[in-house]
Amino acid sequence: MDTGTKMQQPLVAISTDVRQFDNYTWHAAPQQYLEAAISGAGVFPVLVPSFGERLDFDELLSSVDGVMVTGSKSNVHPSLYGGDASEKNGPYDPARDATTLPLIRRAVERGVPLLAICRGIQEMNVALGGTLGTEIQEREGTFDHRAPVSDNQDERFAIHQKVTIKPGSCLAGVFGAGEIMVNSVHRQAVDQLGSKLQIEAVADDGTVEAVSVRDSRAFAVGVQWHPEYWVKSDDTSAKIFRAFGDAVRLHAAAKSGARAAAE
Repeated sequence: MDTGTKMQQPLVAISTDVRQFDNYTWHAAPQQYLEAAISGAGVFPVLVPSFGERLDFDELLSSVDGVMVTGSKSNVHPSLYGGDASEKNGPYDPARDATTLPLIRRAVERGVPLLAICRGIQEMNVALGGTLGTEIQEREGTFDHRAPVSDNQDERFAIHQKVTIKPGSCLAGVFGAGEIMVNSVHRQAVDQLGSKLQIEAVADDGTVEAVSVRDSRAFAVGVQWHPEYWVKSDDTSAKIFRAFGDAVRLHAAAKSGARAAAE
């Protein structure tokens, strides 16, 4: 992908985690997501600090052409969907929740392209009225979707799981309908689906692995797996970032056209 000019790098807002280290509070995102945004989607990632309602989300969304919500070790706080707020279901990041959930809602309302990954699909579901299942590996008939215990990240994020893309779905337009292999790594999952969402893909045990916004005028997809990790070497991983980048550029072109028509 040629990303050599600014016109080909529209701005995309990227969520951040709030972490404590080196005696500072940091608002940060893992490099894999930023690298995938640049090299896979051909966009310019802009980190959004997790300051919740102190941020003007409409102003932000007027300035960017897409939103990407990253994965994280933390979980959405169960109080936001009526779940059990136990230590077992943590760790939590309430400052991130207070930022990503309203940002997702406004992006959907305004038709701004959205890609939500891992924790992101869970935030997307909660933001749009759904609930989450926690520690799903303890459910009868459910696979253990957690990463293997290893210090080797390539082993932890290995592509090993089959998911089935639903015919006629948004992702069927990206991958085709049928089976793809992904690196799904999680211990929570979509339970009750948000009212504005539809299921895009499921695992063999019925676990929801991808969703999209119904009747959205823009690309608005959440995936439970981690396409950012192998975006440079796995075509399936690359395809979703290309689709997101194309949607972002289309949105940017439409905004430019509207501005030109108004002048």
